[in-house]
Amino acid sequence: MTDHYDALETREPGIREAELFSKLPDVLRKALAAPAYAERLKGIDPAAVTSRAALAELPVLRKSELPALHKAAPPFGGFVAGPLGSFGRLFTSPGPIFEPEPVHADPWRGARALFAAGFRPGDVVLNTFSYHLTPGGFIFDASARALGCAVIPAGPGNTEQQFELIEAYRPVGYSGTPDFLKILLDAAASAGRDVSSIKRALVSGAAFPKSLQDEVKARGIDAYQAFGTADLGLVAFETPAREGMVVNEDLIMEIVRPGTGDPVAPGDVGEIVVTSLDPQHPWIRLALGDLTAALPGASPCGRTNMRIKGWMGRADQTTKVKGMFVRPEQIAEIAKRHQQLGRLRLVVTRSGENDLMTLKAETASPGEALKGELAATLRAVTKLGGNVELVGAGALPNDGKVIADER
Repeated sequence: MTDHYDALETREPGIREAELFSKLPDVLRKALAAPAYAERLKGIDPAAVTSRAALAELPVLRKSELPALHKAAPPFGGFVAGPLGSFGRLFTSPGPIFEPEPVHADPWRGARALFAAGFRPGDVVLNTFSYHLTPGGFIFDASARALGCAVIPAGPGNTEQQFELIEAYRPVGYSGTPDFLKILLDAAASAGRDVSSIKRALVSGAAFPKSLQDEVKARGIDAYQAFGTADLGLVAFETPAREGMVVNEDLIMEIVRPGTGDPVAPGDVGEIVVTSLDPQHPWIRLALGDLTAALPGASPCGRTNMRIKGWMGRADQTTKVKGMFVRPEQIAEIAKRHQQLGRLRLVVTRSGENDLMTLKAETASPGEALKGELAATLRAVTKLGGNVELVGAGALPNDGKVIADER
């Protein structure tokens, strides 16, 4: 076996970019067959969307909007053109958000992630993600079978029965949350059960802190992380280089300033926005609400796609001040009206028994006049009064936060 799933992973980045954007116009045409996309993308010429700059002009679709959209036009909010019977499985996630599974092989794009984590054809995999109504279990099940693995559809819980399966089938691989992997290992140690066949793992769905990584490794398991969603499947994954995560093939990832669709400067933290090229169920600029930052250069593992630092928190920083919601989109509007500024951050604190807002703004030219203008804009946009603090260029953290609730 080679070190890579296929030759697509090691393409020259310019070739990959050209191929992605050569496919995008046709994907956009297929998306426009769905009534909700036809409305949102009205007036768009698909043939003209052949670059990142052109894509960035299209509106973002926020995942946080989907529950209301799906409720208004069930089941998929008008974003799916094909009949329900054209899909393989139909799921729901909390919200509720409804998700269809396309019928083609590896519909959730996970085989690459498993391969990068050391899984190989012929491996037996214990899959402990839930198979009940939500797509998690089937995402990893379909991905492992696309790679050529046999899957034990264990689901979470019931450790006693898990031990019976492990001792009978001797799986070499585990897929599930890192938390349940620890529960399984701890329970096996307490009960004197043999789970030593498990040598590698692909974990997702929960934080995997360094302390737990070290503990799992000390128990003889080489574990890798993947970042995915119920809408898109596996979006990015760790590789043997252990330097961030590599973005999956056939996806276009952008990192934008929270509350906007505007791409951030290279290396800045922002919200993940994904466009998928699945013609049966395309996503056009789906904003996931998760923060990350791009890493420069190619991975030492030889994969040449964009790399990200991994999950860095939530982009939806909406908070309530004096009974009124303040949203990242409003801070973005202030930035748009004062384009000479660097990063902005609205800090919310308490003074006595009152909420207090302070807008911190990076500038190379501080002055009382600018403070006054910003205070007026803050009130005009949020309908709330607040203080303004001018700081030097680069003084605010590069963490993607535009609203910091410190109450």
